Amino acid sequence: MATITLKGERFKTVGELPKVGEQAPDFQLIDRNLETVNLSNYKGKRLVLNIFPSIDTNVCATSVRNFNERAKDLDNTEVLCISRDLPFAQKRFTNGEELKEVITLSDFQTQEFGKDYGLEIENGPFKNLLSRVVIVLDEEGKVIHSQQVTEIADEPDYLSALKTLL
Repeated sequence: MATITLKGERFKTVGELPKVGEQAPDFQLIDRNLETVNLSNYKGKRLVLNIFPSIDTNVCATSVRNFNERAKDLDNTEVLCISRDLPFAQKRFTNGEELKEVITLSDFQTQEFGKDYGLEIENGPFKNLLSRVVIVLDEEGKVIHSQQVTEIADEPDYLSALKTLL
């Protein structure tokens, strides 16, 4: 269980993030076309999991834009932007911003991803949303980088995550 803050107020997550060197848990998420997507859909590719509470907040939207810009230069890598927003909201945002380098996925249906990855917020005003986390996976689905952003209003450390892919 991690402790995160929102402007100094403390909250807890439901568990621990997957650790560097561990195999990432499988997942079932919903894409913008309401299709189910699993981790195995990306076998053989490196993944950046940009996870956040809601696409409709400034910092979350900024992280999607930032990873979209940086994704152009990543070989054999997909950037998955994951939240519990409805796929319709995710699609509206990425289409409106013309973001074509990232893939938005939603945990709204089963809500297992947040629990399995230990990052669902357990209490407070963001209860049941996903905390701000970046996880990088290698081609075999093993964790090579993991960052729980401790202050939810802060952006993730983009450079540390992307350096693991060089």
